[in-house]
Amino acid sequence: MMGALERLDQGIGAILRPVIFAGMIALVGVITLQIVSRVVFTSVAWTEEVARFLLIWITFLGATLAFQQGRHIAVSMLRDRLPPAPRRIVTGAGCLVVIAFLVTLAVIGWQYSNMQSFQKSPSLRLSMTWVYLVMPFSALVMTVLSVIDLINLLAGRDPRGPVSEDI
Repeated sequence: MMGALERLDQGIGAILRPVIFAGMIALVGVITLQIVSRVVFTSVAWTEEVARFLLIWITFLGATLAFQQGRHIAVSMLRDRLPPAPRRIVTGAGCLVVIAFLVTLAVIGWQYSNMQSFQKSPSLRLSMTWVYLVMPFSALVMTVLSVIDLINLLAGRDPRGPVSEDI
């Protein structure tokens, strides 16, 4: 089971990396088109809207990838000074708090995206539900990652933690 959870964890990162990369390439392309079209000829109306939507999706998916890689900001100085048993308890309590927050974010994000379902974007006439669905989606993926961390912790393995890099 632990192997399957590790493959799921790694699979999430393997899927998110190229999606975010493609989103960044698309964002650069759309913004370049927007700049060139304003300077050379009449501006293309939909570019600002697409750039905004891409930025929203890239932000949430990027936060999810950062979570998967253990790269979110963490203040672990006090926890790291605890003996192993209390450290595991504090880490487990932190996982439970994160799971509760992410489930709440997913529920509120789902409600918000449904509340905006009647609204259409001005240029593309795209339902705003598609724009806002990234919030509950990202929260659910991060919840799955947090549950994997909690299972690893209960199995005696280390959950993902902050990445220590020398800068």
